[in-house]
Amino acid sequence: MRSRTTRAAWMLAGVAAVVAIAPACSSDDEEGTDSGSGSSSDASGEVIVSGSSTVEPISTRVAELLEETNPDVVVTVDGPGTGDGFELFCNGETDISDASRPIAEDEIAACEENGVEFIELKIAFDGITVMTNPANDAIECMSFADLYALIGPESEGFDTWAAGQELATELGSTTTFPDAPLDLVGPGTESGTYDSFIEIALEGISEERAEAGDITEDQVGTIRNDYSSQADDNAIITQIEGSDTSLGWVGFAFAEEAGDGVKELEVSEEPGGECVAPSAETIADGTYPISRSLYIYVSKTAAEENPAVKAYVDFYLADGIAAVEEVGYVALPDDQLSTTRETWESMTTGSAEASGGSEEETTTTTAG
Repeated sequence: MRSRTTRAAWMLAGVAAVVAIAPACSSDDEEGTDSGSGSSSDASGEVIVSGSSTVEPISTRVAELLEETNPDVVVTVDGPGTGDGFELFCNGETDISDASRPIAEDEIAACEENGVEFIELKIAFDGITVMTNPANDAIECMSFADLYALIGPESEGFDTWAAGQELATELGSTTTFPDAPLDLVGPGTESGTYDSFIEIALEGISEERAEAGDITEDQVGTIRNDYSSQADDNAIITQIEGSDTSLGWVGFAFAEEAGDGVKELEVSEEPGGECVAPSAETIADGTYPISRSLYIYVSKTAAEENPAVKAYVDFYLADGIAAVEEVGYVALPDDQLSTTRETWESMTTGSAEASGGSEEETTTTTAG
């Protein structure tokens, strides 16, 4: 395991990382589904990776682990956000799309329209950490109802914590909010963290509010517009650190890297429910309520036609998978990692986890 300082250096990089990578094994190594091996030691070419800023440190570290072995394979990684990454990917502009949520149905349609077949590979777990400043000793745990009352579509214009008290109480919360300024910061709409946070923590409540006539259908799956939206996860951390009564959310690994600069809050799904702190253990076992899977999406055409892409993904799922924990994320259990490797070995295209569709509807198996 590398030191916190070294891992922070990988994660704080705000520009595209261009590094040379190597294949998963030499020509003398034995191929096998479990190892994800089988790439050629003489592979050469360029691999273009874009998408989630959450997954970016993993994909960058995988490339760094290989950079001295095969200088003829060059990987460019950047992290404009999951949504922006899928747009590039489905336009055929990238080989691999990093994602902190499953691909959406409209994105699948865009890929289909442009003839882009993809292979969906789950590679890690992450939690979305809700944070405040360490000076804020009034709040230790927040329920989904509390988060909705301060961040949801009905909280537009609330500039203090206490302004959300009536709505939170109406939703069953027993939390007492402080009478203090609410400095709210979070990811922008281009981020998969933005989408995942809404889907996991807020959407269920907003659907119930719409059914009751308290909000419109158009407000379901949205949040208030008047918050500080940041595309850079590190900018979110900086704003949390800079305000004693801040509130925000970011990927678990980024919050962990901030150390004592932020206060990670416990979360309960229901008001009065069990408060669970984010940790590698609670994210892996699903007890932390705002947990999610992380993915890479690989262009099938790129994998077939560009040996460098196959070499990179082969290594990613073999020795390179150690990068997940090195940069602060949560490794997949062995059975799930085996499933990912089998999906890659069989070149199974489509999404088993796309929102709104079943696996049978969205997945096609292609040999080779």
